[in-house]
Amino acid sequence: MSKLLWRALIVSPAVLGATLLVSAGAVRAAGGDSLLAKDSQSATAEVQPQTAEVQTPEAQSQAIAPTAELALPEAQPKLEFSATPAPAQPKLADLNLPSQVSLNPTQLTPVNEAGVEAAPAAIPPAIAQSAPGDANSADVLNQINRYSREGNNATQEQVTNVSQLSDVRPTDWAYEALRSLVERYGCIAGYPDGTFRGNRAMTRYEFAAGLNACLQQIERQLGQTGDFATRADLETLQRLVDEFRTELATLGTRVDQLEGRVGFLEDHQFSTTTKLAGEAIFALTDEFNQSGISNNTVFQDRVRLTFNTSFTGRDRLVTRLAAGNADTGNRFKYGTGGAAGFDGFPLDEGVQTFNITGGSSGNNVVLDWLAYYFNFGSSKVYLAATGGIHSDYAPTLNPYFEDYDGGNGALSTFAQSSPIYRIGGGAGAAISLGVGPLESILGPSTLTVGYLAGSGAFGANDPSEKAGLFDGDYSALAQLNFNLGDRIGIGATYVHGYHNTNTAIFDNGGSDAAPGGAQGFVGSFYANNPSVFVQDSLLGRASGPVVSNSYGLEAAFRLSENISISGFGVYTKAILLGQGTADIWSYGAGLAFSDFGKPGSVLGLFAGVEPSLRGVSPGIRPAGGFDRENAWHFEGFYKYKLNENISVTPGVIWLTAPAQNDNGRDAIIGTLRTTFTF
Repeated sequence: MSKLLWRALIVSPAVLGATLLVSAGAVRAAGGDSLLAKDSQSATAEVQPQTAEVQTPEAQSQAIAPTAELALPEAQPKLEFSATPAPAQPKLADLNLPSQVSLNPTQLTPVNEAGVEAAPAAIPPAIAQSAPGDANSADVLNQINRYSREGNNATQEQVTNVSQLSDVRPTDWAYEALRSLVERYGCIAGYPDGTFRGNRAMTRYEFAAGLNACLQQIERQLGQTGDFATRADLETLQRLVDEFRTELATLGTRVDQLEGRVGFLEDHQFSTTTKLAGEAIFALTDEFNQSGISNNTVFQDRVRLTFNTSFTGRDRLVTRLAAGNADTGNRFKYGTGGAAGFDGFPLDEGVQTFNITGGSSGNNVVLDWLAYYFNFGSSKVYLAATGGIHSDYAPTLNPYFEDYDGGNGALSTFAQSSPIYRIGGGAGAAISLGVGPLESILGPSTLTVGYLAGSGAFGANDPSEKAGLFDGDYSALAQLNFNLGDRIGIGATYVHGYHNTNTAIFDNGGSDAAPGGAQGFVGSFYANNPSVFVQDSLLGRASGPVVSNSYGLEAAFRLSENISISGFGVYTKAILLGQGTADIWSYGAGLAFSDFGKPGSVLGLFAGVEPSLRGVSPGIRPAGGFDRENAWHFEGFYKYKLNENISVTPGVIWLTAPAQNDNGRDAIIGTLRTTFTF
């Protein structure tokens, strides 16, 4: 105990000081003018130029609703005014129009070669600073960015009758005024979906743009029919022009400047279809309570660069590169009080999310995930070429803890999601379907089915015998999700898996597994390798393949706007082919307080039993029995959000009975994690 206290006293100030130093420097950098502008970060950034976002797995962690996991919501389109540049015609001299008004609102959004609106990327500060004129130009650029994201790939033809606007009714108080603008002057086009959205607020600049469109239309019509406008019309227009003279002149100047900047961005942008999102993790961590094992303080890292590409605006191609130095070979080791073969072995309990590096070691860059999301009718489809896991497409119902092995949720893989989603992984496909008959009883419901073949040995890319897409390691999932009211989400999950010789059960498909493939990412060694008891070194027998059938239940309850309770339970029946069966159990629950102390910050408490082998058939049970204690896991963390791009997460993980053996000492892991998202 004195050694523990001494190490804690020495390490804690060093941990805190190093992280604060790193974080403070990062905060200064984030607050400076050298960073690119950014709207929001939801684990993956918004895909451009699509106009309807595909919801990413990262965004799912903040909501209970399970049916929205693969939703492809329609974005709000931009209100368009018909403002075709007028030909040379007689001017309305009596109106005394400002001399610098020349505005076509449709020119505010650049269009790529396919005719799809391409929202401007973030404006480099060097460009913004060099722009002449308006001191608020950066705000205007952000506004233009927002308007362009509200756009829609479709274009709206000129509305010639007010009845073409589906949400306008004769009982509306402004119906007659709108009908006059549409039918008499022909200068309102509405939204591309055929709506007008009259209750939507608009800025004075938007109104000025609309007014200018109407003025140009009236001027064009006067040039064709001189008696079109009445004196009352001219007086009304004169009042409007006088009222908005300053805005019209200023807007014209700003649009000229913005057109130049948009042209620059079009010439220098990375891609019209792809946007980059990134995450970097700095983790200072140590294990404090083992005896006879050399665990030292380590500083580990992981970086993910994700390229989100959309081709239609309703799909998403994900290409993710990863690099890190915290792979399976650099996990903490545990002493188990003499348990055979386990002393000094890096076990599977207590794995942290940054230990998942996609197979990277020594900070080598690897392609760790390649997948494609798209709609098929009313269904949502997922295709994975490599690195896919079941939580990519199936709702996990663990808000605030789940961050899809990222750096903004719980510290450990166990607290992030139910272990059932780590059974298998790799390459395959999934589809999520709405369940109509159940919705009248249970509310919004979805049925999700998926199939993934392994990425490691005996994986989907291996053409040899007992390998490949259908003859090697695989897992198939079926899950039903439904809501009870607007506060409770429930999921029922079944996973069937086949695990070849020397392959762990909870291994994410084996893409990150240690040599031999026997290590998992959650649970005890026995739970991942129940066939270990079949081994007999004297007879030369090796453990054989295992078939697993797993049954899980997940639930989330939003107690209030800032308090969430979630939990899960999993039972796995492992069939040791030709030998017998084994029973594996796991369960856990978490309590999360969002916006704790500061908006965006989260306090999380989690407790449960990592997958533990609780029983095996008499025919393969060792004569002296085996260690079968529950591998309890307790975790507490506080994610403090410094700003939109940086969070610092101190936390503690306490593991009882490592390797299911209570003769050894409990493991206590302290971590200080700094996460940068960009």
